[in-house]
Amino acid sequence: MNRFNFIGTDVDILTYDELFATCHDWLQNKRARSRHVACVNVNCAVECYLRKDVRDVFSRADILGADSMPFVYWIKLLTGKKCDRLYAPDIILNLGKIAVKRQYRIYLYGGAEGVPEKMKRSLENRFPGINVVGAYSPPFRSLTPEEDAEVCQMINDTQPDYILLGLGSPKQDKWIQDHLTSIPGTVMVASGAAFDFFSDRITQAPVYIQRSGFEWLFRLTQDPKRLWKRYTLYNIIFLWNFLLQVLHLKKFERMDVSSR
Repeated sequence: MNRFNFIGTDVDILTYDELFATCHDWLQNKRARSRHVACVNVNCAVECYLRKDVRDVFSRADILGADSMPFVYWIKLLTGKKCDRLYAPDIILNLGKIAVKRQYRIYLYGGAEGVPEKMKRSLENRFPGINVVGAYSPPFRSLTPEEDAEVCQMINDTQPDYILLGLGSPKQDKWIQDHLTSIPGTVMVASGAAFDFFSDRITQAPVYIQRSGFEWLFRLTQDPKRLWKRYTLYNIIFLWNFLLQVLHLKKFERMDVSSR
């Protein structure tokens, strides 16, 4: 699989067709460990740059999708390869169409109380015939080992093909890595704010803003107190380091993805 490095984070160069073809192949073995699909944006790349523990989590993901229009633009410009923005809400919309056709079973895990249930209804309205087999909002605190075992059993009992996670980054990616074997045979997609978008808890940016590369600015105006660090300081850190990388003035170690 082709990859492009952004300040030390290796992003897979993929289209949606390639993503879902790969996932379909994985799902042929329901006894195998589950697979981790992560969506990587500037915030994730900077977190990986600043924190080894976060980098270790993302380096073990099976797919690191380019969840940023600037990432997509740079990949196309510098490699000439076709690449889609693997943006969690769009992954879910594409999955919805495929899931109805292939009868995939989908589980929703995460979001605030009541959010996954609202998202379930939203998906059922958008995609008649879709099989959303469960929706659960875990407590905000860490689960005890006994509680975690109960959650795993609850999810396994529904025999899902896809598990959509809405726990926020990097918490959702850490959760996925911790449950790849205890919940086998699935594709786990880190979906973040998609839970809030599909439940109408937060307004999603219009499509033209998403495609412009300025969705971050739209989201910043919605929740500046929580997001200011992510969309100001982190953007500056990324741009400075990526400039040095492009000019070959600073080298960044590639991720060890041999375990994928």
